[in-house]
Amino acid sequence: MIQHNLLTLKACRTLAGRLRGLTAGQFETQTRRLRMRFNPRWTTHAVWMLVIAVLVVPGWAQDSDKEKEKAEEDKAAAAKKTADQEYFELMQVFVDTFEQVERNYVKDIDRRKLMEAALRGMLKELDPYSSYIPPEELTRFNDRVQQEFGGIGIQVQPEPRTRRILVISPLPNTPAYTAGVRAGDIVMEVEGEDTEDMPLSRAVELMKGPAGETVKLKVRHMGESDDVSLDIERAVIQVSSVLGDKYGKDGQWDFMLDGDDHIGYIRLTQFGRKSGEELATTLEDLKKKGMKGLVLDLRFNPGGLLSQAVQISDMFIESGTIVSTEGKNSRARTWSATKSGTYSGFPMVILVNRFSASASEIVSACLQDHKRAFVVGERSWGKGSVQNIIELESGASALKLTTAGYKRPSGKNIHRFPDAKETDEWGVMPDEVARFSRKELEDYDQYRRDRDILREGDESKIKFDDRQLAKALEHLRTQLAAEDKKPDAEKKPAEDKNADAAVEKKKAA
Repeated sequence: MIQHNLLTLKACRTLAGRLRGLTAGQFETQTRRLRMRFNPRWTTHAVWMLVIAVLVVPGWAQDSDKEKEKAEEDKAAAAKKTADQEYFELMQVFVDTFEQVERNYVKDIDRRKLMEAALRGMLKELDPYSSYIPPEELTRFNDRVQQEFGGIGIQVQPEPRTRRILVISPLPNTPAYTAGVRAGDIVMEVEGEDTEDMPLSRAVELMKGPAGETVKLKVRHMGESDDVSLDIERAVIQVSSVLGDKYGKDGQWDFMLDGDDHIGYIRLTQFGRKSGEELATTLEDLKKKGMKGLVLDLRFNPGGLLSQAVQISDMFIESGTIVSTEGKNSRARTWSATKSGTYSGFPMVILVNRFSASASEIVSACLQDHKRAFVVGERSWGKGSVQNIIELESGASALKLTTAGYKRPSGKNIHRFPDAKETDEWGVMPDEVARFSRKELEDYDQYRRDRDILREGDESKIKFDDRQLAKALEHLRTQLAAEDKKPDAEKKPAEDKNADAAVEKKKAA
């Protein structure tokens, strides 16, 4: 009997939701079905139990829901407690290890060095792009990003033969250039300190400093035996990321590569804080000179600020997606182009190689997907991740941490994962491939370094057959020739389109 009643109760609870709120006739129908289905000896019990269930089960259901909700809350609390407990247990392992090393290691060890080594090791486990930036490196990192520092404006490197500091080139319009420092000079002294066997970092540290203060230099010009003493007043040095192919006679970059065909050439070395502003200024200058085609050289450009990649991409397309990002703790975001300020009306080629990465790939992929630019060169590096700079120690040091990944407008993957194959989808694949051999890369590096020297008199005598640039020029000349064959009614000069963009930009302002 007990067994029968339990079964009946179970059935009643199952049917309670359906029976509650039925009319008398509907209820009678359900009870008849029960009498037909179950043994008549205990059907009466079943009916009464069903009545009770209809009246009482809602309360049971509410109690059951509350119990279920409480169980879920208890489970979540237990999981959090377990996670917190694991966190503190792991921290305890780290602290114990740190203490044991400091107390029992065979030699004395600097605590800070030990901690920084632990941080570097932890971040190395994540990916190649996350890193710890210690205090002594943070200033240089910020200088690169901000594109300015207090100094005299020279590029230097160690000189093995004399074991001193060699001037590669003064930067245009800087205190060093004005004071007469030349490419090839040997720096003999800085602030009274002999530079023989001086670490390069020490020499740079002595030459940098607040703008307006004076630094004393003693240099020996190439081919001369006497030293020249110079008192040079430091200034805020603006490090340009927008370069031309060579310096003109006025000591400024020449951005018009082919005067006959009016083809402009812009070399972007990084995406720093002022890159977009510099590029816009250069494009305006080229426009005034009648530019009809443009080569944007992103070879060897390692990337930089995402904001600058978006700004520069937006300069060349009027609408559509530029790039999209998504991370674990950052909301998905998409950047789109706007029409105002767009430079259009001329064909464009982007040069990339195996060392073009990150922001370089954002720009080249965007303009390729929108068919705004033809891409020539080699498959790019394949870095489709975004790093945030997180301050540590109240800004004394920093953490560069990968927080998101990005995708090109077409949705295709950019990032080259560790196990990626050549046949997989990653990087930016050129529309026309022209790959340099290792020897060509070495020769190009030597040629480019020499060509970038600001010198008086003759140009560089080093020659190099830049096949990638030649392909870019060939494509542009073909495009320009096809444009010239069109009826005049179908043509719209680049100046007019740029003028329209300038008007739109002015209205927007």
